[in-house]
Amino acid sequence: MTIAAILLAGGESRRMGRPKPLLEWGDRTLVEYQIEQLKAAGVDRVVAVLGYAADDVRPLVHKAGALSVINELYAEGRASSVRVGAAALGEDTEAVVVLNVDQPRPAWVTQRLLEAHRSQGNTITLPAYEGHRGHPPVIAAALLPELREAREATLGLRAIIDRHQAEVREVPFETDVVLLDVNEPEDYERARASYFQAEVSR
Repeated sequence: MTIAAILLAGGESRRMGRPKPLLEWGDRTLVEYQIEQLKAAGVDRVVAVLGYAADDVRPLVHKAGALSVINELYAEGRASSVRVGAAALGEDTEAVVVLNVDQPRPAWVTQRLLEAHRSQGNTITLPAYEGHRGHPPVIAAALLPELREAREATLGLRAIIDRHQAEVREVPFETDVVLLDVNEPEDYERARASYFQAEVSR
């Protein structure tokens, strides 16, 4: 059975002002970093869903060893990319990690989530920090049909998690890295200045 990840990298990055997958992150781009860390965490298959600036991002995805798929409807929102990514996963999928490209996560975070998900037999596993739920969720294969039907009108992935609230298990973390989102230039500069320093001191 396969552990898969859907890396959502097709948004227009309007608030950032430039494509987020191409942002510098350490000595590589953010999309390359995310793929490397997912694979290092034990993910067998990474599917990067591209849309805006796909021609620029695709070579980096392939260089990092992931599959790219194109969401022609990326302007409709994240749910459309969840659908496209889920449709690209095979029936041998055991669990799915769903992560936005602008949510940098070191490998150890995803690895801890996957270990908890497997050992506890969870349907949905979420990281949490000081009472706040973060990302990425790990979702059991049983919910793949719902991922393949995600719609923006029903809040997409969030609606799926809400429908299965009784089956959600939280994994507590001691760091707010599980809450990190890089949405605007100010977020990016702050995160880039502190992220790797925090990793060294972990």
